[in-house]
Amino acid sequence: MINVNVAMQLGRGALTWAVAMRRASALLLLGTLAGSGAACDAEAAPDDSLTWHGMTLYGLVDIGLQYENHGAPFSESHPAGGNNIVQKYGREAAFGFTPSNMSQSRIGLQGAEALTEEVKAIFRMETFFNPQSGQISDAQKSMVQNNGRSVADQTVNLNSSVAGQPFQNIYGGFSSKSYGTVTFGRQLTLVADGVNKYDPNYGSQACSLVGMSGPYAGAGDTEDKRLDSSVKYLGTVAEVLHLGAMYKFNGASGAANTAYQFNLGAEYARLSVDAYYSKVTDAIANGALSATQVATLPAAFSVSNSLSATISDNRTFAIMALYKLQPLILFGSYERVRYSNPRTPLKAGFTDIGGYNLGFVNNTAFANDKILDVFWGGARYSLLSRLDLTVAYYNVHQNSYGTGANAGCSTKVAGTCSGTLEAASVTADYTVTRHFDVYLGAMYSAVHDGFANGYLFSTNNINPTIGVRLKF
Repeated sequence: MINVNVAMQLGRGALTWAVAMRRASALLLLGTLAGSGAACDAEAAPDDSLTWHGMTLYGLVDIGLQYENHGAPFSESHPAGGNNIVQKYGREAAFGFTPSNMSQSRIGLQGAEALTEEVKAIFRMETFFNPQSGQISDAQKSMVQNNGRSVADQTVNLNSSVAGQPFQNIYGGFSSKSYGTVTFGRQLTLVADGVNKYDPNYGSQACSLVGMSGPYAGAGDTEDKRLDSSVKYLGTVAEVLHLGAMYKFNGASGAANTAYQFNLGAEYARLSVDAYYSKVTDAIANGALSATQVATLPAAFSVSNSLSATISDNRTFAIMALYKLQPLILFGSYERVRYSNPRTPLKAGFTDIGGYNLGFVNNTAFANDKILDVFWGGARYSLLSRLDLTVAYYNVHQNSYGTGANAGCSTKVAGTCSGTLEAASVTADYTVTRHFDVYLGAMYSAVHDGFANGYLFSTNNINPTIGVRLKF
């Protein structure tokens, strides 16, 4: 099954709210993925799967038409194409084709080889692409294309873990019926897996705040939604408890640029609950270079390959839950993210994911810890056997973490003031066949107080979207 959007309302000059999506079903065999946001959906290997000698070729193409009342020219390289959520440069109506609205467009290969009756060797490799442009999805490219531009002249550009790498997920490992699964490589984190499972919109980029805005699935920063050089374990106990652990190596001694996560959860009757803890050192939040930074960029750095970055050590705790009352599923989750100045600062010139260079680095952005409290909830209802309806609400509250004159502020005078980001969505998805569905929906988002600092044109946006999704 799949997820979709149905809704929207027009309100005075800024259509009211709605979003959502109904993304695809399990195919947990296609495991962790997503999009950029973007969650992974697929079916358990159907009879018509493209499987040969234990290897399965699969793919998904998601494309739609989107309107944004406070947007910017769409990007051909960013995984989502459009803003979806209100942004500082959102200044004008935008309309056109956008990719991967409900699920990340991708093509992949996975396989399993029985080693014993108990143990299988497994692997998976996936490439993300933008069907409207034919490009490999690359959020960092969308940012360097805006280096030196004023806010009033920028096109869509946002950070992501999807940075033009040939493979967004690529890992191998072993799976045991009794002892669980261990995998090595580049893969989704435990927190991102949780968001994909417990978000009413399953991490949709067009319909979900926690799907489109990667810091929440990335336990603080969107680049950490997927981790290179990582080992991940997933297991179950008595078919009731489930647990997970993950560690990212940094390729050298010391703690810089490492990460670890833990997960403990349970299934009981119709209830599913999971708790997560994450610690990431030297988390990187990228941005386009300002005109001043372009003018002062060291000669050794290229403007076409350099970005600015804010560095932090992030600690995250989350608890996520759902309750099934078929055909209705109820969702509710809470996440707290704490940002601190890094114990091991990074230097300008550091090579980030996708081979992009950090031209300017800020290691002192958090004299006081920044704390985000993130709430989301909603419901998904299966109407008849082919139509899924979803409603969802998301809210992010930021503490006041500034110093001096801005200490304790709660207005939009500074980005360090306390503030709120909220979004609401309604979605509908109609399954035409097992491989094809159509969707309709919209998401309304708005920023307030400290979150609204620097928003010169509008503090809200809505993104009515209609599209189709084909998978094989």
